[in-house]
Amino acid sequence: MRDKHYLMVPGPTPVPPAVAAAISRPVIGHRTEDFARINQQITEKLQKIFQTQNDIFVFTNSGTGALEAAVANTVSPGDTVLSLITGNFGERFAKIARAYGAKVIEVNFEWGRDVDLKVVETKLAEHPEVKVVLATQNETSTGVTNDIAGIGALVAKTPALLLVDGVSGAGAIEIKVDQWGVDLLCTASQKALMLPPGLSMLSVSDKAWKVVENNRSPRFYFSLPAQKKAYKKWNTAYTPAVSLFFGLDATLDLILEEGLDNVYARHALLAKAVRSAVRSLGLKLLAEDRCASNALTGVWVPEGTDVDGLRKIIKQQYGVTFAGGQGILKGKIFRIAHMGFADKMDVIIAVSALEMALAQAGCSVELGAGIRAAQEVFLGRAE
Repeated sequence: MRDKHYLMVPGPTPVPPAVAAAISRPVIGHRTEDFARINQQITEKLQKIFQTQNDIFVFTNSGTGALEAAVANTVSPGDTVLSLITGNFGERFAKIARAYGAKVIEVNFEWGRDVDLKVVETKLAEHPEVKVVLATQNETSTGVTNDIAGIGALVAKTPALLLVDGVSGAGAIEIKVDQWGVDLLCTASQKALMLPPGLSMLSVSDKAWKVVENNRSPRFYFSLPAQKKAYKKWNTAYTPAVSLFFGLDATLDLILEEGLDNVYARHALLAKAVRSAVRSLGLKLLAEDRCASNALTGVWVPEGTDVDGLRKIIKQQYGVTFAGGQGILKGKIFRIAHMGFADKMDVIIAVSALEMALAQAGCSVELGAGIRAAQEVFLGRAE
């Protein structure tokens, strides 16, 4: 059964059948009332999920495009930017700011740990000239979730804007844009929102609009003022990926029908089961429970084990795909995603494949220990 695969990477994630069916609908014109109606529906549904009344724009590009749009519209050459880095994607956000001429103050926290709020408070006090703060809700490279509410409360005391990378968090981990003071939230289609790659979403606060309208950085495709002009008629400034908009409309329905609290509880349960299984196999987790992500789990490879070889066994022999490490963690960890269209049996299958692959790789492992640990979590017997 070579076509039987289990995708357990943090993007792209599996697409639900109902969403795949929606994407396959006949294409319609993007300058029609039908498209405007769909775009309005999408915006209203995203506002519920992001918990915001802010404007929300859907771009036809990857999540990195949303990050660049956020920077391009708020950072002018010479502006001071405070970048809170907990992994590879925090570094990417900082690189984008530099590309737009920002003076970037990097605060690097250890990979596998979250942002220290006391450090943020100190840096903001030391640098009152900071115009923009860059933060990552869920650091995909490490499986760490940061305290956006805490960061937002500190930034709100200053004139600075808070730009948040929510690419792998939104839809799996709660985000309260308005309550937490998030000025621009960036996310994308291929993670917890259960779509193929190709769309990104960006919410913009009233506080941010005042900066956007006076920003001096050149922008064209990523121009938020251009998007806002089209937004008044529920349109897009440039040609959208119409079929993916159909899919987005459908996947947002699935999320809202399940209920946000239930969605977040499901992700938390899957994460708890994976972490319990990993520990029971004698493996070490990258992130501590306090900041461990409910969307994915980073795992240190056993000493002396070839992580790429291990992942190859898991994929080729058992049809399960795990992600490898990135940046300084390349060759040292593997990552198990449990976001989006994922449930209990996906975890059981993934843990089973991991156990067998570890045994084949020569690691000392008790077969069934991880599966049993995950089952105990699902049965409500684990502490």
